[in-house]
Amino acid sequence: MEELEVLFRLGPFGITRTVVGTWGIMLVLGLGCRLATLRLSVDRPGLLQTALEGVVQTIHGAIASVLPEHPDRLLPFVGTLWLFAVCANLLGLIPGLHAPTGDLSTTAALAVLVFLSVHWFGIRASGWRRYLRHYVAPSPILLPFHVLGEFSRTLALAIRLFGNIMSLEMAALLVLLVAGFLVPVPILMLHVIEALVQAFILGMLALIYIAGGMQSVADRESPTPPPTGNAP
Repeated sequence: MEELEVLFRLGPFGITRTVVGTWGIMLVLGLGCRLATLRLSVDRPGLLQTALEGVVQTIHGAIASVLPEHPDRLLPFVGTLWLFAVCANLLGLIPGLHAPTGDLSTTAALAVLVFLSVHWFGIRASGWRRYLRHYVAPSPILLPFHVLGEFSRTLALAIRLFGNIMSLEMAALLVLLVAGFLVPVPILMLHVIEALVQAFILGMLALIYIAGGMQSVADRESPTPPPTGNAP
């Protein structure tokens, strides 16, 4: 993996293009959402408000399709994760800028956030005692396997997104070096589609992991339904 150049330093910390790009995305999303919601109207929504409501409703519907009991609770985190991933994946299309998700440190940070959110929402849904108890159900022997599974899927989440974005940028660069700028539009369209797909997969995996953490306790502690039919 190519070592990113340090642009400047804040004390002992080196600030790279990845950090600057991440800060820029956070700033643009924060200010953009703030400015876009200053003049909301219920009776006569404008074009921008209609588009934003469509985005929110789409994300809300995707969450409700996986976890219909708590879409409003998960919307802020999952929606922010989706928006950030889309912007981070597409940032590499701007000349001179680098996609933050093409750096393993960024995807690892996103994976850690997903890892923590699984336990946060799981504990809020069932309490920390019941939530931790499901790691030893149905037998304490399974505890190491549960813990290993938590860490392995977090590692896989970080490496998968990093590998896909990095390989996408390298493939686009190689094609441009071989063919020149004769076919830039198809390459850019491929980059946009792949960036959107990877962001969608990241959000859906995070949503599935969170839903599993919130439902695991209820599923393992639910009583067995009584048999139907007449007893012989």
